[in-house]
Amino acid sequence: MRMTLGFAAAAAGLVLLGAAPASAVQISISCGAVGNALELCKEGAEAWARQSGNTVQVISTPNSTTERLALYQQQLAAGSSDIDVYQIDVIWPGTLKSHFLDLKPYSKGAEASHFQSIVDNNTVDGKLLAMPWYTDVGLLFYRKDLLAKYGAKPPETWAELADTAAKIQDGERKAGNDKLWGFVWQGRAYEGLTCDAVEWIDSYKGTLFDAAGHVAVNSPANTEALKTAAGWIGSISPQGVLNYQEEDARGVFQSGNAVFMRNWPYVWALANSSDSPVNGKVGIIALPKGGLDGRHSATLGGWQLAIAKYSKHPEIAADLVMYLVSQAEQKRRAISGAYNPTIPALYQDAEVLRANPFFADLGPILAGAVARPSRLVGANYPKVSNEVWDAVHAVLAKTATPEQALADLDRSLKRALR
Repeated sequence: MRMTLGFAAAAAGLVLLGAAPASAVQISISCGAVGNALELCKEGAEAWARQSGNTVQVISTPNSTTERLALYQQQLAAGSSDIDVYQIDVIWPGTLKSHFLDLKPYSKGAEASHFQSIVDNNTVDGKLLAMPWYTDVGLLFYRKDLLAKYGAKPPETWAELADTAAKIQDGERKAGNDKLWGFVWQGRAYEGLTCDAVEWIDSYKGTLFDAAGHVAVNSPANTEALKTAAGWIGSISPQGVLNYQEEDARGVFQSGNAVFMRNWPYVWALANSSDSPVNGKVGIIALPKGGLDGRHSATLGGWQLAIAKYSKHPEIAADLVMYLVSQAEQKRRAISGAYNPTIPALYQDAEVLRANPFFADLGPILAGAVARPSRLVGANYPKVSNEVWDAVHAVLAKTATPEQALADLDRSLKRALR
């Protein structure tokens, strides 16, 4: 297979699935590799290959969404047909709209069974550019056993989280576990930090843009949110959290070395696997409020499947997409990997709920999830997000005060959007 140099270097894992009769067509799909995502993608693609008689080449992509977008843009700008199906973030349809096919001619109305808000997000200029595959929201994972041991309740506010985390961290370290930290999350300067920052800001009732679409970052609420997060570094969160992505945080939490963790739902299945040190000890709740008058907030995430307009076999690629986003396949992924379906009916499915009891409580969290401003700023979103995570990271690293960073961010966003 011919690939651009940059994409080939990052996509080190190429897996060819299915038999190859003379009439078979090979379809390539890019899949993420966070947690068990790649394995689940391979299993689904292999099942389609057996059913269709075609073959699938699964291409692993970087865990960092920032790096993945850059590689996608390189591949698509070259008009390459090497990748047929792209797994894309919920924030990318507007950014990559010129490179994807309208899926309405292939979907036969199947999008009607998915959450309408996600379908709307994936529809740009009247074209359905991607089918919903799974949705995501930020959640707070916690150690039920440790909270019970110290007589603590799951926190309602960030202040309660900090107090409980510090109490348990100090107690466990005195008992001999000097590796335990109170709270781990995604602090590296990348898209994951923008997700975390949006949650902190919204929990204090702040915002990046006001209702009229104007830049509104330089506010007391946003200042308080960043001060709160910066206060965790070196106290309840390790200095190393400034370079953590999702899997780094999961590694610390799942090894038994954190009380609390902010992450996505996929962690549930892994944390409760038979070989996990914290199996049966994990609870999940909404992320804390920014004070008693704040609100629980969760960044809306999720991934979609799109077809490059440069694909040589769009109809067959669409058949693969529709198989992977079907109710049966989404049910399998929910049970096996705790991936949140984009089909509402599956949240009432007994087998899905037995595997993921917390799904029953996700309704209010999903309903109240806050979106990043990708639809508002369109193709400028990568630039906007980059400015946000750089400013927030500077505060966390204590190279800028919240006041300085937000004033600078206000100016840089206004320049970026001129």
